[in-house]
Formats: sequence, C-alpha cells, structure tokens
Amino acid sequence: MSVSELYSQYTRVWIPDPDEVWRSAELIKDFKEGEKSLQLKLEDETILEYPVDVQSSQLPFLRNPDILVGENDLTALSYLHEPAVLHNLKVRFLESNHIYTYCGIVLVAINPYEQLPIYGQDVIYAYSGQNMGDMDPHIFAVAEEAYKQMARDEKNQSIIVSGESGAGKTVSAKYAMRYFATVGGSASETNIEEKVLASSPIMEAIGNAKTTRNDNSSRFGKYIQIGFDKRYHIIGANMRTYLLEKSRVVFQADDERNYHIFYQLCAVASLPEFKELALTCAEDFFYTSQGGDTSIEGIDDAEDFEKTRQAFTLLGVRESHQISIFKIIASILHLGSVEIQAERDGDSCSISPQDEHLTNFCRLLGVEHSQMEHWLCHRKLVTTSETYVKTMTLQQVVNARNALAKHIYAQLFGWIVEHINKALHTSLKQHSFIGVLDIYGFETFEVNSFEQFCINYANEKLQQQFNSHVFKLEQEEYMKEQIPWTLIDFYDNQPCIDLIEAKLGILDLLDEECKVPKGTDQNWAQKLYDRHSSSQHFQKPRMSNTAFIVVHFADKVEYLSDGFLEKNRDTVYEEQINILKASKFPLVADLFHDDKDTVPASTSGKGSSSKINIRSARPAMKPSNKEHKKTVGHQFRTSLHLLMETLNATTPHYVRCIKPNDEKLPFHFDPKRAVQQLRACGVLETIRISAAGYPSRWTYHDFFNRYRVLVKKRELASTDKKAICKTVLESLIKDPDKFQFGRTKIFFRAGQVAYLEKLRADKFRAATITIQKTVRGWLQKVKYRRLKGATLTLQRYCRGYLARRLAEHLRKTRAAVVFQKQYRMQRARLAYQRARRAAIVIQAFTRAMFVRRTYRQVLVEHKATIVQKYARGWMARRHFRQQRDAAIVIQCAFRRLKAKQELKALKIEARSAEHLKRLNVGMENKVVQLQRKIDDQNKEFKTLSEQLSAVTSTHTVEVEKLKRELAHYQQNQGADTSQQLQEEVQNLRTELQKAHSERRVLEDTHSREKDELRKRVADLEQENALLKDEKEQLNNQILLQSKDEFAQNCVKENLLMKKELEEERSRYQNLVKEYSQLEQRYDNLRDEVTILKQTPGHRRNPSNQSSLESDSNYPSISTSEVGDTEDALQQVEEIGVDKAAMDITVFLKLQKRVRELEQERKKLQVQLEKREQQDSKKVQIEQPKNDVDVDQDADLAYNSLKRQELESENKKLKNDLNELRKAVADQATQNSTHNSPDSYNLLLNQLKLTNEELEVRKEEVLILRTQIMSTDQRRLAGKSTEPNINARTSWPNSEKHVDQEDAIEAYHGVCQTNRLLEAQLQAQSLEHEEEVENLQAQVEALKEEMDKQQQTFCQTLLLSPEAQVEFGVQQEISRLTNENLDLKELVEKLEKNERKLKKQLKIYMKKAQDLEATQALAQSDKRQHELTRQVTVQRKEKDFQGMLEYHKEDEVLLIRNLVTDLKPQMLSGTVPCLPAYILYMCIRHADYTSDDLKVHSLLTSTINGIKKVLKKHNDDFEMTSFWLSNTCRLLHCLKQYSGDEGFMTQNTAKQNEHCLKNFDLTEYRQVLSDLSIQIYQQLIKIAEGLLQPMIVSAMLENESIQGLSGVKPMGYRKRSSSMEGGENSYCLEAIIRQMNSFHTVMCDQGLDPEIILQVFKQLFYMINAVTLNNLLLRKDVCSWSTGMQLRYNISQLEEWLRGRNLQQSGAVETMEPLIQAAQLLQLKKKTQEDAEAICSLCTSLSTQQIVKILNLYTPLNEFEERVTVSFIRTIQAQLQERSDPQQLLLDFKHMFPVLFPFNPSSLTMDSIHIPACLNLEFLNEV
Repeated sequence: MSVSELYSQYTRVWIPDPDEVWRSAELIKDFKEGEKSLQLKLEDETILEYPVDVQSSQLPFLRNPDILVGENDLTALSYLHEPAVLHNLKVRFLESNHIYTYCGIVLVAINPYEQLPIYGQDVIYAYSGQNMGDMDPHIFAVAEEAYKQMARDEKNQSIIVSGESGAGKTVSAKYAMRYFATVGGSASETNIEEKVLASSPIMEAIGNAKTTRNDNSSRFGKYIQIGFDKRYHIIGANMRTYLLEKSRVVFQADDERNYHIFYQLCAVASLPEFKELALTCAEDFFYTSQGGDTSIEGIDDAEDFEKTRQAFTLLGVRESHQISIFKIIASILHLGSVEIQAERDGDSCSISPQDEHLTNFCRLLGVEHSQMEHWLCHRKLVTTSETYVKTMTLQQVVNARNALAKHIYAQLFGWIVEHINKALHTSLKQHSFIGVLDIYGFETFEVNSFEQFCINYANEKLQQQFNSHVFKLEQEEYMKEQIPWTLIDFYDNQPCIDLIEAKLGILDLLDEECKVPKGTDQNWAQKLYDRHSSSQHFQKPRMSNTAFIVVHFADKVEYLSDGFLEKNRDTVYEEQINILKASKFPLVADLFHDDKDTVPASTSGKGSSSKINIRSARPAMKPSNKEHKKTVGHQFRTSLHLLMETLNATTPHYVRCIKPNDEKLPFHFDPKRAVQQLRACGVLETIRISAAGYPSRWTYHDFFNRYRVLVKKRELASTDKKAICKTVLESLIKDPDKFQFGRTKIFFRAGQVAYLEKLRADKFRAATITIQKTVRGWLQKVKYRRLKGATLTLQRYCRGYLARRLAEHLRKTRAAVVFQKQYRMQRARLAYQRARRAAIVIQAFTRAMFVRRTYRQVLVEHKATIVQKYARGWMARRHFRQQRDAAIVIQCAFRRLKAKQELKALKIEARSAEHLKRLNVGMENKVVQLQRKIDDQNKEFKTLSEQLSAVTSTHTVEVEKLKRELAHYQQNQGADTSQQLQEEVQNLRTELQKAHSERRVLEDTHSREKDELRKRVADLEQENALLKDEKEQLNNQILLQSKDEFAQNCVKENLLMKKELEEERSRYQNLVKEYSQLEQRYDNLRDEVTILKQTPGHRRNPSNQSSLESDSNYPSISTSEVGDTEDALQQVEEIGVDKAAMDITVFLKLQKRVRELEQERKKLQVQLEKREQQDSKKVQIEQPKNDVDVDQDADLAYNSLKRQELESENKKLKNDLNELRKAVADQATQNSTHNSPDSYNLLLNQLKLTNEELEVRKEEVLILRTQIMSTDQRRLAGKSTEPNINARTSWPNSEKHVDQEDAIEAYHGVCQTNRLLEAQLQAQSLEHEEEVENLQAQVEALKEEMDKQQQTFCQTLLLSPEAQVEFGVQQEISRLTNENLDLKELVEKLEKNERKLKKQLKIYMKKAQDLEATQALAQSDKRQHELTRQVTVQRKEKDFQGMLEYHKEDEVLLIRNLVTDLKPQMLSGTVPCLPAYILYMCIRHADYTSDDLKVHSLLTSTINGIKKVLKKHNDDFEMTSFWLSNTCRLLHCLKQYSGDEGFMTQNTAKQNEHCLKNFDLTEYRQVLSDLSIQIYQQLIKIAEGLLQPMIVSAMLENESIQGLSGVKPMGYRKRSSSMEGGENSYCLEAIIRQMNSFHTVMCDQGLDPEIILQVFKQLFYMINAVTLNNLLLRKDVCSWSTGMQLRYNISQLEEWLRGRNLQQSGAVETMEPLIQAAQLLQLKKKTQEDAEAICSLCTSLSTQQIVKILNLYTPLNEFEERVTVSFIRTIQAQLQERSDPQQLLLDFKHMFPVLFPFNPSSLTMDSIHIPACLNLEFLNEV
C-alpha cells in the first residue's frame, strides 16, 4: 500500500504530546508524498499543521480501527507501536476497569490501588483447567498455564514477576502462590500450601519497608520454588533471597521507614512478655526515626505483629526462638542509639560505660559489656611481624557500628529464611517444581547508589533472558508453521552486561579498588572514566567527577559513586564478630559460627536450601586480616548467575507490573509514568520484536469466517477453505512479503490486518450503499404511489364537494320560495284570527250578562222550592209517627190479652203428671240453661226498657220543641221567613265550610306529619341498614385482613421454614459429602500405607494406627452388639494406657442411659404385675365387659410402646458405647501424654462394669418381652372364644310383649348397673390419680437429681481441666457403686418374681395345651371329613410368602452375585430395582426368625458392597444410576413395610402382611439415606464431568445460527476452539444427545421421577453457571450475536425439557441469569430509558455481573457502538440500592440439597421371581 492510500482523508494518527505523551488526530486532507506538513484536526476540533521531515519521511503513527481498541492481547493490534499499546492499556484500565492485558507471552498487570473481587475461590475454579486464550487475562491464567505445562511437558516452570516499587509485584506473586496452593493442594495432612502462604507475613515484616513510592515495598528479591510430586500435589517449597537492602537498617530517606519488624516490636513494647527488650516508641531510636513519620495510614503495626507471630508458630518456630529473634532485633535498635563521644585529638573516641543502650545491647545479645565497649572504638592491625591495636575516628566508629548492625540483621534474615525453608522442606522425592520470582524492577531516582546499580544489573540480565526467550518462541512458531525464517534484528544488551560484569568491567574495577588500602570512590570513578569512556553504554556527566552514567536497555541512569566502596566491602571487624560468637545465647552464637566460608553480607546462600551448591573454582584462602574477602558485588553476581541458570532450565512466564500513578489513586492513569515503565519492563521490546516479523496470525478457519465477505461467489463453491484463503489473499494483497501461509495459520505483517479490515469495511459500506439505494428507491416508489392515490382521492372529494354545494344552492332557493309563501299565508291568517277573536270576545261578554240574569231568577225559585220541600216533608213525617204510635198501642193491648189466655192454658197443662214425667228428662240441664236464658233476657229487657225510656223522653222533648216552634211560626207568619232561612242556611254552610277547611288543614297537617314521620323512620331505617352493612363490611374486612395477615404470616413462615429446611438439608448433605471424601481419603491413605509396607527398605510405620475390618464407618448403625465395645476396650488396652484418651461426656451420657433403662424396666415390671392381676380378675368374672377389654387393649398398647422405647433406648445405649469406643480409639492415636495410666485404668474398669450391667439389662428386657408376648397370646385366645359364646347364646323372650311390671323391674336393673358403672369409673379415676401422683413424684425426683448434677457441674467448671476429669471420675465411681448396690438388690427381687412368673406361665401353658387337645378331639369326632380341608390349608401355607432364606455362610456369595459382580445389562427386561426387592425379602426372613445378627450382617455387607462397586466404577453413569435406584428402592421398602402407619396408607392388605414384625430399622434407613445422598452426588459429579467440556463450546462458540457470529482479530493467545473440528469443539446437539442418554438410563433403571427432576435441575444449573462464568471472563464472546446464539440455545434446551416432560423440575428457573445475560447483550445501551429497562429486566443478575458484561461488551463490526462509560455509571447509580452479594461468578460446584420423597411400590413380594442369570439358587423361597 502506498503512503497516499494510508494517509488519506479521515485517517486517524498519533502525534507526540508533552502532557499525554501521545495524542490522537484526524487528517482533514489527503497527504501526498513530498508535502512538508499534514493537515490535522485534534479531538477538541482544533486545526493543527503537523510538520513532516521530508528527508526521513517519518510520518505519524497510524491509529488502529475502533474495533481493535480494548483487545485482550496487545499483539492483536494491527499497528504495533507505543501509542497503540498505551492507548489500549488506558482504555482497558479506565473504561473497562481491566487491570490485566496480554502482550504476547507477557501479562501486563496495572495496579488498581483498590481491592477487586476477582481473586476468590470461584475465580480460581473458573480458570482451573482452562486454556490461556479462552479466558480474559488474569494472573490465574498465567499460573494455570504454568501448572498445565508442568503436567503436560513434565518440565519445570518459572513465573517471573517484575516491576518497580509499588507496582504490585508482591501481591501478584502472592496470588500466583495462592492459585498453586488451591489447585495443587497437598495430598497429605501437612498443609504445606498453608505454610507457603504463611511465609508471606514473615518475609514482609523482615524484608519490606515504606518508601516514597510504596508503603509495603519489598527491599529484597526472592525466588520461591514450589515442589510437586508425580500427581502434581504440593509436597514442599524452597525460598532463595537476593540482595537485601541492608543500608536501610541504618539509614532512611525522608518520608521512608525502616523494616516493618522494628516498628511492630515498638508497637507491642508495653506488653509484659516484651518488657525485657527495654523498647519504647519508634521515635526514640535513631535507626527508626530518620525518615520522619513512623506510622503508615491505615496500618496497625501491633495487629501485623500478631500475624507475624502466628506465622512463626505455624511454621514451627518455637516460642523461645521467637523471643531470641525479637531480642536480636531490639538489640540492633539499641546499638543504633549508642552515644559515641569524640576525643579532643580527633583520632580517637569513646563510649560512656553508663550508656543505657549499650548495656541493653550487651544484655540482649549475651556478650561482655567491656569488650564490646572497647572494640567498638578500636581496631586490630595484623602485619607479618606483629599486631597493633589502633584507635578509630568518630566517622570510622560510626561506620563500624552501622556495619555491625547491618551484619547482624543480614545474618538474622538469613537464619529466618533458612528456618522457613526447613519448615517447607519435605523428604519426599520432588518430581517437578514451579518457581515464582518476585524481584525488583528497573529503578532510577534522583540519587542512585550501589543498590540501584545491582538492581538494574539484575534487570539487564533478566531482560536479556526475556529477549532471547521471546526470540526463541518466535522462531519456534515460524518453524512449526513452516514459515521461512529471517533474522529479526532485536536489541541485544550483552554489551551493557559486559560493561558491568566482564573482565575489568565496573564490578571488577570496584572489587580491585576495594583491595587497595587507600582506595576511594573518586579514584574508582576516575578508573571508570579512563577504562570505559569509549564504550557506547558508558558516559561521564559534564558537571561531575564522582558520578557516571550507564545506558541501560530502559533508560540512562546516573550513579553517584559516593559510598560504593563501603557498601561493596561491607566491612565488619573480626574482633566484634568474635565477641558475638562468644555469646551465652546459643542462637546468637550460631548466627556467626555458621559464617565460616560464606560472606556475611550475602543473603542468597543463607536464605536458600537449594539443592545446587555454589563452590569457588579456586580453593578458599584463609583471611589474612580482619576483613572478609568476598565483596557484596561478587556475591550478588554469583547468585544472579545461579538464578539465570535456574530460569534457563525452566519454561518462563512473565508478569510485568505497572504503577499507573505516583499518588496511589485508584484507577487513575498517568501516561508518562506508564510509558516509562513499559519501556523499562520490556513490553515495548516484545511489541517491536513481534512487529519486526509477522505479528498478526490467523487460523484459516477464523480468517475465512471473518473475511468471507471478500470472497467471490464462484470461489465459495470450493470446499477447501485453505485454498480459498490463499486465493483471496493473493488477489487482495499484491506484495507477497506482506503475508505467509503456514501449516495451520496465516501470518501477516504489521498493518495488513488493518488493511483487510478497511477492505472489509469498504465491502460492507458498498453493500450498505446498495441496500440503501434499493431501499430508498423502493421508499420513493411507495411514496409516489401514496401521493398519486392521495391526489385522486382529493380530486374525487373536491368534485363531490362542488356538486354538493350546487345542490345545496338549489335546495336553498326552493326553500326561500316556500318560506315566502308560508310567511305571507301566516300573516293573513294572523289578521283573520285577530278579528275573529275580537268578535268572539264581544259575543262572550254579552251572552254572559244574559245568562247571569237568568241564573239569578232560577236560583231564587229553586231556593223557595227547597224550603217548601223541607216543610212538607217534616209535616208528613210527623203525621206518620202519630199514626204508627197509635197502631203500636193497639197491638200491645191485643197481644197482652192473647198472652194471658195462653198462660192460663199452660198452667192447666203443667199440673198434669204425664207432662211432668216428660219434662223430667234432662230437666236439670234444661233448668240451668233456662235459668241462664232468663238472666240474659232480664238483662236485655232492662237495657231495652232503659233505651225505651230514653227514646220516649227525647221524643217528648222533641215534640214539645216542635210545638213551640210551630206556635212561634204561627205567630210570626206575617214576617219574611225566607230571608232568615237563607241566612241560617248561609251560616250553616259557612260553618260547614270552616269545619271542612279545618278538617282539611288537620288532615293535611296529620298526613304531612305522618309522611314526615314515615320518611324519617324510613331514613332512620335506611341509615340503620347502611350502618349494619358498613358494620358487616368492616367485620368482613377485618376478618379478611386477619385471614390475609394470617395467610401471609403462614406463607412467610412456610417460606422461612422451607428455606431453613433447604439450608439444613444442604448442610447435612455437604457433611455427608465431606464424610465420603474423608472416607475416600482414608482408603487412599490406607492403600498408601499398605504400599509403603510392601516396599523394601527401612521405613517408619506408625504403630498406633488401627484399621477397621469393616468398610462401614457409620456411627449410627444401631444393631452393633455390645461385644463390639469389649473388642474396642481390648483394642485400646493393646494400644496402651499411656496413649489412650478419655471422653467424660460420653461416659456420663452412657450412665444416664443406664439409669433411664432401669426406670423403664421398673415401669414395665409394674405394668406386667397389673396385667397379671387383670388376667386373674378376668378368670373370676364370667361375663367380661367391653370397656374392660378396651382398657386391656390400651394397657397392651402401652406395654408394647414401652417395650419399643426400651429397645430404642437399648440401641441408643449401644450407639453411645460405639461412640465411646471410637473416641477412645481415635484419641488414643493422637493424644499420647494427656492422662495418667491410673485414671485410664479406672475408666476401663468402669466401662467393663457398665458393659456387664448392660448385658444384664438386655436379658431382663428380653424376659419381660417374652412375658408380655405370652400374656398377649392368652388374651387373644380368650377373645377368640368369646365370639363363639356370644354367637351361640340368644334371648328366648326377646320377641315377646313386655309387661308393665317387667319394664319397671328392667328400669331398676338399669339403675343398679349405672351405679355399678359409676363405682367402677370412680375406682378407675382413683387409680389414674394415683398413677399421676406417682409420675409427679418421679418427675420431682428427676428434677432434684438434675439440680444436683447441675450443681456438681458448676463446681467442676471452676476447677482446672485435670481436676475436672478427676472430680468427674470420682463422682461417677461413687455414684455407680451406690447404684450397683441398689441394682443388685433389685436384681435379686426381680429374679424371685421371675421364678414365680415362670411357674405361673408353665401352669397356664399346660392348661392351654389341655384345652387345645380336648377341642381337637371334639372336632375330630364330629367332623372327620374336614381332614382333607386341613391338608389343603397346609398346602396354602407352603405357598411363597415373599421371604427368601439363606444360610449364613452363603452371605458372601449373595453379596457377590447380587451386588459386587452384578451388571445392569443382566437385568434388562426384568422388574426395575430387582436387587433391592431380593435384599428386602432376605431381610424380612431374618426379621421373621428374629435373627438380629443376620439383619445387621446382611445390611452392613450390602452397604459396603455398594460402596466398593461405586468406588470401582466411579466414572460409570449407568452403574451409579443403577445403584442409586436400587438403594432408594430398598429405602422405600424399609419404610413401606416398617409397620409405621404414615408409610402404610397406600398399602394393600397383602402388602401389609409383608411388614417387618420384630425389628425397627429406623437408623438403618438413615444410613441408606446417607448412602443415597453419596450416590446421588457421585451421579451428579459423573454427569457434570461428561457435560462440562461441552458447555462452553456448545453454548458460546458453536454457530447454532449459521453466519450470525463473526470472529474478531486475535493475538498471540489463540482460543483452543478456534480450529474447526478441533477436539474441544462441540455443538448443542452433543449436549442434548448426552442428556437424552442420561434420561434414558435413569428411566430404564426405575429411578424415581422426583430424583430425575432434581438431577436435571442440577445439570441445568451447572450449564447456566459455567456458561455465565465463561461469559463474564471472556471479552470476545460478549457481543450481540452471542446473545442471539445464547437465546436460541436456551430455547432448544427448554424445548427438550418440554419434550421429556421435565418442565416441572425448576431447571428453567436456574437458567434465568443466563437468559437475562443474553437479553442484556441484545438490548439497546444508550439512553436513560435503556438503563431503566436493563435494571428492571436483569433482576437475577447482580450489579457486578451487569457492569462486568457491559464493560466486556465488544462490537464485532465497526457499525456497532461500544457501551459508553457514562451509561455504565448510570447503571451503577440506579443499582446502588440493591443488596447484591459481592461474588462475581456463580459457584458452578454448588449442589442443591437432594430430597428423596417416599415412593411406595405397588408390587407384592410374592409376585417377584428371581431370574436364573443371577445365580441365586441357594436362596430358598419360604
């Protein structure tokens, strides 16, 4: 490509900038060759003319496309140069908060100065086993790569962590070691990985200090070798240290501190154990107060000192040695504060004998005060002839004192490192190791001295090794891909190294000058000028004669020669060393006695226990004077060569730590400081080497997928993608040197990928333009058609409007004419009507006048007529009354006459006798009736006479009145009467009207008031009704609210209960899982022990280990006999009394169980006596009562319950004995010197006594149980005879008529029976009250005993542990002796009662046998023909009863054929879970025969056999599923046939006959449940192991929707799945096929459907967790297309669930986080509304996960946009209220607690047939 093509308009470039180092700009004009400037536009829209050097034609660096910005690997950038690297790191660090970035083989780590949640256990497991290119950059990825290469290539590895102070080297090395400790945890119990991590606090305390750049700067280099065995478990470690900065002990610059350990000791100086150190605060000592501030913000020195002491203890440093170490450190502080006084002559000086610090120094080191005082101020000169003692000047004494302090600290540092190595050392053979090198980076300060020179020298060596390794890897890559290799010119720093270490180099001249007696730093500097002035890497400063400049690979560094000779000599006088050798403290003396052949200044030899010994080529010469021969520079060069040899023998991995700013601000990026460190650490050199060759590398598959758009259609017809790629590249890139075709990859020169991206973008842009053109044309056509249609519509509507307007005009004209016609007509009509109305009015008034005249005349005449009518009527009525009264008088007279006559005749007739006789019949009644009638008639007569008198009086009064009126009328005939009459009539009318009006008013008021009252009553009734309704509504609401609250509370409580249950279940199952792991670990250790025993040679075997014969380690097996306890005691005795331990708590619990058993036995004895009394009463009573039978049933049930409780207590007691046995056995192997032999002998004796007592109790319980069984049988026999008697007896008089006397007698009889029943009821109530009182007395006794025990327990708590043990043993011995005496008496009494009961039982048995014999004879005499029927009954009893019998010796064969050697394929086509049914039938027969040993042995052998099978087939899903189904079925059978009513609800009558009769296997059910949990966990582990390798490839990488995803350019780290058809490539169909296989196997083997649902819920959760974790750790898959692929894949999985009817399993709910992550990738991410939509949608994702996905989101095409930082901040602000966990990744190893619901079988045991293929012929059907 030409320059004009590259530097065209809109091209973006990088230009230098003084503030930001590099600045982005854009060309606004095409550049042509020969032009002297570029027209640029900066990001702030500023126009800039950038000058170009025409001669060198040095143009600005081109900027990478936006799609390449933010890449994980810097080598993936198309343009590889400094600004591209800096910009990529800045974008990743600031915008995405990614601190790790790959640069080829280097991991660049930027210190965030903030704690990030990316180092947890979940992240370690996420990176474990992953390829380096598959995950985002991380220190764990580098550690995993080293671990994997060590295991794969069997070659030692090294991780080199470098960087300047404060860049995070120590933390990175610490996390790498943590990764190895977690992934390669030790297989033994030594916990070596914890010790490796524990060495960090110690080394930080004695080797780290505060500097101006770092609060915790490592002032030494260290190389830690972590050793691994053949199984790649950590077995040991070794540490080497380099160049401890000893000068810091005696000098600190401003704002710096000495080593942390000095300040930590001063912080705890006030503690009592450190009083003898005589320390005060750090400001009081010279060596700790030179830097100014002695504290660090946020650091607690006292707390750190406690961590240091704990680390010392963990590494095995004894307390005495720790105190000695602290004394030596304190002595250094006192030595630095010694006051030295110069004499007057100036050539000598002295120290005051009373100097407190010198006294403390000598006391703490155990040396003589006078000698140390003398030799601190004097020196010895040895010549060939004689020896001189010479005084020293003040400066010489101070230098000697400082040298001594540095030497002491260096020796102590070496001793500590040596002891750490001893603690980390192992005797096992090391197979390989991984080394972690934490070494100082390139340093340059304002004043650089000897330490910076050595540090930069070491970095020169490391950079040379790094360059050669990178060059070697490049060469290997090219050779592997068969690319022609051309020599790449890279920077070789060998000349600079030769300048330093070659013959007559800087170090040689420095050592030579040190040997000169009067050598000075100025003379050495002058020699350097003379010798090396011609070297290109050496320069002399202009303004100084004591400094020199070395041109290092990173930068020029100016060193000040002052102090070089002194630091290189490290002068320590022999006389002072001899005084320290004579110390009375062994540790102090050992520090300096060991220093015979090594240099005291070097810490490399001291600090390592390396297997490589350093020997000089020449024999060591004896020192001729007081100074040691070897210099610090020589030692450092030797140790550095050793380090380089080690690194060259390993495969290195590089971590370069970058310090982003000097202010330690979180996520703040300073480009100047970053570029400086990038140049110093070799990252840019790696970029330069890569850019010199073919930095961009693509696999053919990825290249084809990315650039297939550039391929022509006819070329796509070929199936050879490799040929297609070659054809395309040859046609697109004309220069063949710009690319090379390798065997599996295509190699490109720098910038070619950007060019291809440009072509691809142009192709997309052209296609986009074509699409836009077509779409726009189509849109215009659509618009034209729409406009045409709209125009036609408008025309149609306009024409219609005009026509309608014309028609409207015509209508209005016609309407106007009609309106005129109507108006005129109306006017004429109105005039006519007006004239007509006037005429009518006149006529009306005239006619009215005439009518009124006529009316008045008629009215007068009418009134006269009325008066006449009334007068005539009154006269006619008066005449009629007179006539009637006269007629009545006449009639009365006549009737009286007739009555007299008739009365006389009746009197005559009454005198006759016959008439009297006739009348005598009913005379009395008639007389009474007649008398009553007479009285009534008299009363009526009186009333009538009164009425008549009243009428006559009124009649007379009225007649007189009328007479008077008539007379008055006759007198006034002449007056005008008519007018008076009218007035009277008028008055009467007015009064009548008034009366009517008043009545109306009253009626109106009454009706109104009545209506008002009714209305008010109605209103009140309505209000009352409303109030009632409101009351009812309120009541209902209150009820509903209470119900709702109750329901809500119930729901909440249920949810809490469920949650607690789930948590408890998960904790329990985790414990079961841990137990199984421990069991597996125990088996492995046992195997290792057996292997070690078999290997020849002397090995130390632990004699106190015991192996159990049985593999069943369950402490909950209840049927283990007490004999096991005796065996355990014998075993403990064999181990030895001295090594045994005692568990008092279990012993107390055991004694408590014995007492409870004794109480229950007493209760059972009392109940038995009551039963016998009731039986005797029953014999005497001829007619038993039903209620008595009911009471006996209740007593019998109570006795059976008590018996069961006794048995359960017995089992618990056995369990306690077993626990005690195991506790004694376990502690015997651990605690060898805790208890005395006497106390343990006492304990053994007590245990034996309790064992014997338990045997006695067991026999008593068995005897009582047999007695109760016999009484039950007799009672049942008595009941069986009663129905026959009742059936035979009948009442002969039951159908006859009942007489009255009989009824009375019956009534009296009923009363008597009621009285008897009442008496019996009172008696029973009295008995009940007595029992209650007895129970209360027992409860009070128990309370008193408990109070006494509590008092004794409180007393024992105040004693020491040994006294507590002795006191507890004495108490138990005294109590047990008393109880034994009481128990002996009780035993004697019980034996007497037992003999009596046995005699009675024998008598009753004889009676029963005689009765049965007589009944049998009677039946045989009467029914001889029933003999054949009895025979047939016996045959039916011989039918299969669902039990299988086997002999004890056949148990091994049964387990082998049915469990160990059984294969699931053998039982295909048979009943599912057949082995479980067969085992239950065997258990049932053992239960039927009451053989508890057989039950225990069979179940134990079965469980152990299943464990062995699962251990052997630990990766076989079919076998594991088979035994899970059988174990669950056996568990269900034990529940279904246990006899517990809760499990028998669905049983048939036939199944109830198959229940267990004698044994309660509840605890065995718990054992089987635990075994089922273990098998389920193994099943999930196998399924996850098969599915996990498929998940990432199938869910994220495989193209389920073809052509949807695109591949971005990748760097040096390629994805493992980038190769098409590779071994790690899977599709979704593979997962579905595998799950189909799982589902088929589990269904065919009869596994419960509920368990199948839980299995797939767990598997789907694992798919969700692994996919989401990978998504959160991979930038390349966080894109829109991946979200589409995920949603499609999840829909396919959901469809599979629906097809298998597994949607109720809750598997879809476990996928919810992944579904929301897929939706998040596809959602729009720009506006505030988008942020709200994301927050409301992603409820299952945590805030960290949402932000992480948004940070990782990467557009695959330049048409997509990145997520802006402001949008991410908006999301974080809206999600602040969430209380999400801080964990970023999901725990894919989390396992939901499994639940085994009870699932009874519908099969009966007698319907199961055993196939011949099982070879179980020895089983006999019962």
